[in-house]
Amino acid sequence: MSASAPAVPENTHRRALRGGFAALVGTSIEWYDFYVYATAAAIIFPHVFFPEDLDPGLATLASFGTYAVAFFMRPIGGIVFGHIGDKLGRKPALTITLILMGVATTLVGVLPGYAQIGIWGPILLILCRMAQGLAVGGEWGGASLMAVESAPSKWKNFYGGFTQVGNPLGALMATGAFWALSSLGQDALLSWGWRLPFLFSIVLIAVGFWVRFKVEETPVFEAKVEGQEQSTPILFALKNNWAPILLGFCIIAMSSGGYVIATTFVQNYADTPEIGLDPTIILGALTIASLVEMLVTLPLAALGDKIGPKAVMYFGVIASFIVIIPLVLSIQSKNVALIWIFVILIRVTLSGAWAPLSTLMAQMFRPQSRYTSMSLSYGIGAAVWGGLSPAIASALLIATGGNFWSVVAFFGLLTAVAWIGVRFAPQHSDTAPVTGSFTARTDTTAIRTDG
Repeated sequence: MSASAPAVPENTHRRALRGGFAALVGTSIEWYDFYVYATAAAIIFPHVFFPEDLDPGLATLASFGTYAVAFFMRPIGGIVFGHIGDKLGRKPALTITLILMGVATTLVGVLPGYAQIGIWGPILLILCRMAQGLAVGGEWGGASLMAVESAPSKWKNFYGGFTQVGNPLGALMATGAFWALSSLGQDALLSWGWRLPFLFSIVLIAVGFWVRFKVEETPVFEAKVEGQEQSTPILFALKNNWAPILLGFCIIAMSSGGYVIATTFVQNYADTPEIGLDPTIILGALTIASLVEMLVTLPLAALGDKIGPKAVMYFGVIASFIVIIPLVLSIQSKNVALIWIFVILIRVTLSGAWAPLSTLMAQMFRPQSRYTSMSLSYGIGAAVWGGLSPAIASALLIATGGNFWSVVAFFGLLTAVAWIGVRFAPQHSDTAPVTGSFTARTDTTAIRTDG
C-alpha cells in the first residue's frame, strides 16, 4: 500500500538550533523541578510533612513513597500529552507540560507542613507530585521530537542530544541550590530555606515559556501529521506500534534502571555498616561525575551521527556493565582514588546509553502517533526499571546476605535487555517514500490513519 504525501521541508541548522535550545531549556527546568523534589524528599520532607513522633526510618520511607508516585504517573502523562502533541502539535503540548510542572513545584514551596494542617500536608504533597509525574511523562518525548524533527538528517543525533543534556544540568541546578542553602544552618533550612528552590521555579518557568513560545512547530509534524485524518493516537499506537513500544521499553532498562543502581544504590551500598565509607566521598564523586556527564553528553550524541546511534548505545550498555565491576571492588577496598575514577567513568559510559536515546527512540516510530508511542514506551520503561530496580536490588542483597555481586548480576540482566532492545529497534526515515511496510528504511507515515 502506498500513498502520496508532501515532502518534509528542508531543515536548517538555525531552525534545529532553536528547537534544540528550546528542548534543552525546557527539560533542564523540568528536571530541576523533579530533582529539587527528590533532594527535599531525602533531607527535608520527613521532618516537615510527617509527625514528629514517627520513626525516622518510616518517615523517610513515607517521604520516598511520595517521590515514587511520579514514576507511575509518567505513562499517563505520556498518553495525555502525547494525544495533544500528535493532534495539535509538539509545541502546545510542551508549553502545557512546562506550565503544569511549574505550578506543581511552586505549590510545594507554599504548602503548610504536618504541624499546620495535619494529614492534609502529605496528601497535598502527593497530589503535587502526581502533577509533576504527569508533566515529566509528556515532556521528554515532546522535547526530543522538537529537537530531532527540526534537525537536518545528518545532524539528528547531535540536536537530539540537547534534550539529553537537560537531565544532568537540571540535577546540578537542584543539588547546587540545596548545597548553597545548607550554609544557612539546619534550623533555617527546615523552617523556610527549603522553600526557596521550589519558589525559584517561577522564574525558570517564565524563561522556559518565553523560549518555547518563540520556537516553530517541527517540519515533520507540519508536513506529515497536521491536517491528516487519523484515529485516536493511543489506539493507533497500540495497534500499529506495539512492537517498537516494547523494544523501547527494553532499551530504557539501562538508561533508567542501570542508572539508578550505578548512582543512588551504589551510594547506599557504600554507606552500609559493612563498608562504612564517609558519605562525602561518594557525594563528592557523584557531584563531579554529574558535571562530567553533562559535558560528554552532547559529544557522544554527535558521535551517533558519525557511527550510528546504535553503535554508541552498544558502547554505553556494555561498557557500563564492565565498569561497574571495578567500581564495586574499589568501594569494597575503600580506595578513594579509584572510587572517584570509576564513579566518574561509569557516568560517562551510562551517557553512551543516554545521549543518543532521543534520536534512536524518535526514529523508532512513524510520525503518526509518534509522540504518544515514544512517551508511552519511555514512561512505562522509567516506571518499571527506574521505579522497581532499587527494590529488586535491595531484595537481592537481603536474599544473599549482603553479597553485592548479586546486584552486579542483575545489572548484567539489565544490560542484556537493553542490548536486545537496541539490536532490534527499527529506524524510520522522515524523508523516505511513504509506504505501509514495516521496513524501517522506508516506512514513514502510516499504514492506516482511520483505525
